[in-house]
Amino acid sequence: MARRSAPEVNAGSMADIAFLLLIFFLVTTTIEVDSGIASKLPPPLPEDTPPPPIKEKNIFQVIVNAENRLLVEEEDMEIKNLTNAAVAFLDNGGGTDPRNACTYCRGAKDPESSDNPKKAIISLVNDRQASYKMYLAVTNELVRAYAILRDREAKRLYNETYSSMTNRYAEWPATEKESPEYLELEDRIDKVRELFPRNLSEAEPQNRE
Repeated sequence: MARRSAPEVNAGSMADIAFLLLIFFLVTTTIEVDSGIASKLPPPLPEDTPPPPIKEKNIFQVIVNAENRLLVEEEDMEIKNLTNAAVAFLDNGGGTDPRNACTYCRGAKDPESSDNPKKAIISLVNDRQASYKMYLAVTNELVRAYAILRDREAKRLYNETYSSMTNRYAEWPATEKESPEYLELEDRIDKVRELFPRNLSEAEPQNRE
């Protein structure tokens, strides 16, 4: 009897299949990247520009020392209470002069605290020995205070939270960024930011005793 030849396997398209699989995994695989804190630095001022006068009561001092202890206005504070303390400072509205008065603030109007949100500055100082994890946690709590107040004002003015507005703004189609709706949304976001500008000053880390 004649020997039957074994059927051949057509491997001609294997290279194409492997290439398609490689493309598939490259497209669908997500790569984790380190994400920092979104922050925009102001433009540098000329060297001969004098610093603007700032009242001490308009500065909210936050310090993280070498032992990761949180000091707010020279007093110990747990990090879970930091957001509420920052909100109270920013929303105080203690200015009595018409030029400093805040008509939309709902705070205690303590004359010893900030005059209005536009003048209120949060000063954050970290010791060089403080952990980066603590720095991120403190910064997140302070940024959250601004987010809470901006959400409140956006809800009052436009019946929509500030975070919802910024999400819509970020996801707006690139081909429609000249539309009246987009420009109106941009204007609304700017107006809310003007009510509670993020005056968060981060000093250079120090070696504190």
